[in-house]
Amino acid sequence: MRVLLTGFEPFGGETINPSWLAARALDGERIGGAMIVACELPCVFDAALQALDSALADCDPMLVIALGQAAGRCDLSFERVAVNLDDARIPDNAGAQPIDRSVIAGAPAAHFGTLPVKAIVATLRQQGIPASLSMSAGSFVCNHLFFGLMHRLAARPGVRGGFVHLPLLPEQAARHPGQPSLPLATMVEGLRVAIEVALATREDLRVAGGEIA
Repeated sequence: MRVLLTGFEPFGGETINPSWLAARALDGERIGGAMIVACELPCVFDAALQALDSALADCDPMLVIALGQAAGRCDLSFERVAVNLDDARIPDNAGAQPIDRSVIAGAPAAHFGTLPVKAIVATLRQQGIPASLSMSAGSFVCNHLFFGLMHRLAARPGVRGGFVHLPLLPEQAARHPGQPSLPLATMVEGLRVAIEVALATREDLRVAGGEIA
């Protein structure tokens, strides 16, 4: 059994990306009887999905968790829905800046993740690790990847997946006064717990987790 864990290369002027550092830290580890396989993806529209396709073919995973960096967030944010929209506020690492474009033409307007996110967040909070649910993965490469991933997994019965946004690392936040951060060790432990819960939980908790606005 394999779990594919993806992270992005640095973007937006940063020299590191916590999503890749966290994924790399878990590469080769066994969690819940499954081997973790980490893959670094380019922060580039379309190319990220091409790299994902190669990783899916090579790994043949039973579970896929994609990670991304989200400055301004203060915890591990478990995304619930990906929208079929690219609308980039800044260029990607190849200089592309699509505006009001579909991720996949003719695909549904949205895809939901299939991780037991409520159970994961509840477990993390019980263990003192900051975590929350999120209703928006944005409209940059993270959402692009999340939508593309779930569109692909719709054709792979039994394979579940989702997306997690991570805060900045302290060394990044030091250059951006006022931005929240978490240590890498906390992120890694949180992801370890998340993978354990995802592998062991088939039905998510039936508890309120929505937002008023």
